[in-house]
Amino acid sequence: MAYSTTTTVALQVAGLLLALTAVAASANMMSGSAAPVNKSCVTGSAGAAVSIGYGGARASAGAGVSLSAGAYRATCPRAEEIVRAGVERAVAADLRMAASLLRLHFHDCFVNGCDGSVLLDDKPPFFIGEKTAVPNANSLRGFEVVDAIKAELEQECPETVSCADLLAIAARDSVVVSGGPTWEVEAGRKDSRTASLQGANANLPAPTSGVATLIQKFRNVGLSAKDMVALSGAHTIGKARCTSFSARLASGAGVSFSTAADMGFLQSLQQLCSGSAGSALAHLDLATPATFDNQYYINLLSGDGLLPSDQALASPLGATVPGGADDVDVAGLVAAYAFNASVFFQDFAESMHQMGRLAPGGGGGNGEVRVNCRVVNSSS
Repeated sequence: MAYSTTTTVALQVAGLLLALTAVAASANMMSGSAAPVNKSCVTGSAGAAVSIGYGGARASAGAGVSLSAGAYRATCPRAEEIVRAGVERAVAADLRMAASLLRLHFHDCFVNGCDGSVLLDDKPPFFIGEKTAVPNANSLRGFEVVDAIKAELEQECPETVSCADLLAIAARDSVVVSGGPTWEVEAGRKDSRTASLQGANANLPAPTSGVATLIQKFRNVGLSAKDMVALSGAHTIGKARCTSFSARLASGAGVSFSTAADMGFLQSLQQLCSGSAGSALAHLDLATPATFDNQYYINLLSGDGLLPSDQALASPLGATVPGGADDVDVAGLVAAYAFNASVFFQDFAESMHQMGRLAPGGGGGNGEVRVNCRVVNSSS
């Protein structure tokens, strides 16, 4: 679909220059030595491995759960190869699937930890899981891709690779196949025998959330404000329905559409959504919609964030959020990621690693390795 000139290089550069002061202020938040500036402001080291401190060969994600890199090297040596091939096939057939698989991992981990609960099918009236929660219904997708990969894993090494680990590995591979960074995925998760509709409705951030709410949602599960800004960069790929950004169209989410280009961006979205009953889809990143890069943050500086929760990150009104040792200059961090894709890639990988360690309540000691990701094992 055609959009206005709001995504032209001239406007991007103007937005970046206006944010120069914020970048300088946020420099101290980064590592002691400044990373080389990515002058394109768009591309990073696609597929490059990033260095993450794992705190030892094994790490505890919570009582009763022990994760380690290369957990399947002995028990299922081809596990990651099988997942990667399945992801590559799925994305080749449907570019949007990369974002969908990445989102499945997010929505799994934010509800009672990374336990594969989001994959369980409802069995009314006895069991209602997370798929019909407001943030998930008619929105989450990719379940058939997970089914196909799981079937291959079961044929290769039965009852060995959990569905929760499959999601974590597939999320990483979805980023890599889209041009983003790679990292070692810790594994060893067990699959939950239950799910939480209430948890999904309460824990997952809404597309209309402000900065304070977003930070609190992340803190609630043990992630930081910096993790929130970095993980929001997942919106550099994928699409959203008009119902997700209708508030953006009505008010501009606190952004003044003062230039002709800004107004063109708004009007093009209004035209897309008119008459669609909210079902039409728009790219979360209008400039490079299928490439995992830092263009998402450049868009925010230009006022071109699609979701209200996205554009709020670049608003000076939400830059300072008190209450916690993890406070960051949110708008400054957005600008830093816009200027340097390598910094974004590093922080995104580290935050994905931290999110992947979110453990089920009670330690997940009663988990299992599901044979079919949609249902608990019959012997349970």
